[in-house]
Amino acid sequence: MGLSQRQPGPLLSLLLMGALVWPPPCMSLELIPYTPQITAWDLEGKVTATTFSLEQPRCVLDGHAPVANTIWLVVAFSNASRDFRNPQTLAEIPAFPRLLTDGHYMTLPLSLDQLPCEDPVGGGRGIPLLRVGNDPGCLADLREPPFCNTPLPSPGPYRVKFLLMDASGSPQAETRWSDPITLHQGKAPGSIDTWPGRRSGDMIVIASILSSLAGLLLLAFLAASTVRFSSLWWPEEVPEQLRIGSFKGKRYMTHHIPPTEAATLPVGYEPGLDPLPSLSP
Repeated sequence: MGLSQRQPGPLLSLLLMGALVWPPPCMSLELIPYTPQITAWDLEGKVTATTFSLEQPRCVLDGHAPVANTIWLVVAFSNASRDFRNPQTLAEIPAFPRLLTDGHYMTLPLSLDQLPCEDPVGGGRGIPLLRVGNDPGCLADLREPPFCNTPLPSPGPYRVKFLLMDASGSPQAETRWSDPITLHQGKAPGSIDTWPGRRSGDMIVIASILSSLAGLLLLAFLAASTVRFSSLWWPEEVPEQLRIGSFKGKRYMTHHIPPTEAATLPVGYEPGLDPLPSLSP
């Protein structure tokens, strides 16, 4: 006598049929073969302590979603990216505070017309990039939407991906996750090595030149000061002819001696040396 097999109830049968007919939403999501990455433009501050700059996904998402769809950027800690589940409605979109609790959030909603295929001509439209964490005052403004692009709280590392959602908030397509992105981290003042041996060769040469110039300027200043003060204590030599008591001069008469009187002058008399003799008898 065979054992009777128990048939499942009608409710369980419907659930099993539904699971076979309707696959999970994540299985029907289209995967776009694109990996977000840091911009390749040669820019200062592409990665800072609170921000990083991604290249814009131009000509990547055009054929995968209607124009009405919205492109979101998902930001997650590297170790929490595998646990992220795509939201199914607009109300389920995680805001920035969820990064501190769940390890992920969504920000920078864009439309396809904001990501044209044409590159900027002549730099007039700016460099095409998406700067994550570039709005430090958005959390303080109550009028800001919940998808705030506030500065990142720690060095990470982070992973990001783009998620395409329709007007109702249902996901339509997604890209791959990026490689880990680690932000710069400042050093504590006590950990900075100031030993001169750690300096580069250029720094040592520049420091030597500056020290030599400073020494030359100091020597020039001391020499100028010595000459200046020595002139005050030791006046210059006065010529022998100008010293007091040694000046010798000759007295000359300015009037003319008639020739008739020159014969009556004493022998050896030189005009201009002595006063004229009296002409009275």
